[in-house]
Amino acid sequence: MSLSGLDDTPAEPPALFPAPESDAPAPARRRAVPAQSGRPQPEPIQAAEAGRQLVFFGAEAAEPAVADLAGLLAGPGEVVRMGGTARLSVQVDAAWRVHVLVAELAARGLAASWEPTEGERHAVRTSYTRVLKPLAAGWLHGTAKRPPATFHLTGRRLRLWLAAAGTPEPPDGFLLRLGPDDRECWERIGVALAAAGLAGTLLDPHDGGPAFRITGRRRLSRLAELVGAPPPATPPQSWPT
Repeated sequence: MSLSGLDDTPAEPPALFPAPESDAPAPARRRAVPAQSGRPQPEPIQAAEAGRQLVFFGAEAAEPAVADLAGLLAGPGEVVRMGGTARLSVQVDAAWRVHVLVAELAARGLAASWEPTEGERHAVRTSYTRVLKPLAAGWLHGTAKRPPATFHLTGRRLRLWLAAAGTPEPPDGFLLRLGPDDRECWERIGVALAAAGLAGTLLDPHDGGPAFRITGRRRLSRLAELVGAPPPATPPQSWPT
């Protein structure tokens, strides 16, 4: 069974969790209060609001962009080319991830499809489109996936990586899983994580990976700040807070 954004009546994603609502932040609203000068002044930011100020490079600091999909390629995502077009795909291990990724792709103007695969997993993929051609050009060397020299991680890229392949590791860790066939990518992705303040330990497949393990209260707080609030479909304890 498949879902296609090109069909008139697409099937629904796996119904284990409610379809997520848009998690785009509402525009901030300020009320003017009179000042002694007679000119309206911005109302002071309350303590609760101050705690939610946007983190530089955080997921809420910019509008969704196709370039954010590099976060999926940092994890287990794949991109392939066909003529002047490209398609991105990723396999996920839970239905809630399908909901989140389909919504994230739609927010970037990309039609998405999904289908169940072996081992109770799901494959999420875009249609072939010229929009993804620059992403493919930057990441593909022949058919091999390699991060471009300028690759870096922003909050929105991390948010997509986490939505596709982030796993809590009690009591105080979080795993960001990698593509099992992407060994040549792992070192550069680790450098990008460290540059974002999220230096992690690389776990080989025989240690439960491939994945980067993020530990420590400070790093986990940094991760939570960068990726923003959990999408509505996310189960409890599956998102850093």
